[in-house]
Amino acid sequence: MALLQVIEWFDQTGDELVHRIPEEGSAETTFGSQLVVRENQSAVFFRDGKAMDVLGPGRHTLSTQNIPVLTKLVTSAVGFGKTSPFRVEIYFVNNKVFTNLRWGTRDPVAFRDSELGLVRLRAFGNYTMKVKSPLLFINTIVGTQGIYLSEQIHEYLKDVIVARLNDLLGEQLDTIFNLPKVYDELGVAAKTRVQTDFDKYGLELIDFFVQSVTPPEEVQKIIDDRSAMGAVGDMGKFMQFKAAKAMGDAAKGGEGGAGGTAAAGMGVGVGAGLGMMVPGMVLGAMAGTQAAKPAEAAVKCSNCGADNPAGSKFCAKCGNQITAGLKCPKCGTMNETSAKFCSNCGTQINASKKCPNCKADIPASSKFCPSCGKKAD
Repeated sequence: MALLQVIEWFDQTGDELVHRIPEEGSAETTFGSQLVVRENQSAVFFRDGKAMDVLGPGRHTLSTQNIPVLTKLVTSAVGFGKTSPFRVEIYFVNNKVFTNLRWGTRDPVAFRDSELGLVRLRAFGNYTMKVKSPLLFINTIVGTQGIYLSEQIHEYLKDVIVARLNDLLGEQLDTIFNLPKVYDELGVAAKTRVQTDFDKYGLELIDFFVQSVTPPEEVQKIIDDRSAMGAVGDMGKFMQFKAAKAMGDAAKGGEGGAGGTAAAGMGVGVGAGLGMMVPGMVLGAMAGTQAAKPAEAAVKCSNCGADNPAGSKFCAKCGNQITAGLKCPKCGTMNETSAKFCSNCGTQINASKKCPNCKADIPASSKFCPSCGKKAD
């Protein structure tokens, strides 16, 4: 195997967190070899399975001046010399900020809403992170892998984020109707909690955002219907409007041939259905209005004594003309129907007489017997 004289690494994909040289096993290099570390990188030396030094950006010549710990171990094993070969493993760590990392719930999470009861929620968002402690990250996560991609740690971090967010929803949210005003607060609180988990692996959480927390579609539909009902206000007027709109749409649909005829039929059907509902609603509203008014007294027929609706001009039973009172046979003054004597001249006006046919009592003002209908004398 050739000696490593110039050691460097370019991230062609933008997704590598760690790249090891060589990718498998170890390689030989000598004092005097050049190591190039770029601004967004760190380089960690391993020998015999142990980390020796972490080097930052710049061109480094492997010598006793800049790697004293490594030099002491190497010279004790192979003897001192600028060209003494030794086997190393070099881990390049990408220190850039990894963006557009998305997190979300795989399955809905149960949430007890103060207004809707128990609902199942889904949450989504994104975050950014970077490696802040290269040696800790390699020892705890990467191990001996030749290439470690961001998506490998990303899957685990998503589960951590969702677990912490579930706790926060239960603690800081009472109903999903208040979500729009707490998105920022949820993001800040979640970032604080999740950062502890990131620290354990040498990672730093830079940004964290909660983009949406949504209930299932059927619950969203109920919320939409509830909002629509609040906007409508008077349901009776709204149904009348819908009926008129349906019939108007049916008329427009009937102008377009066969397709228009079908649309017209459908529109007429909808309009007819609503049209049948609206009269009932109107009658109900009228009945409610009438019920609120005081009931008017019925009018008693002076001929047969039958009760007739208020305002009737003729008796529904005998056909006798109904007057507002009893007319005095002597002076013609109108008196109340219950009066027995004229209020003007004192003449008896409510005396009864016998029917010549069936002998039943006939009111004095009646022309026909209320029992047999024979004309009174």
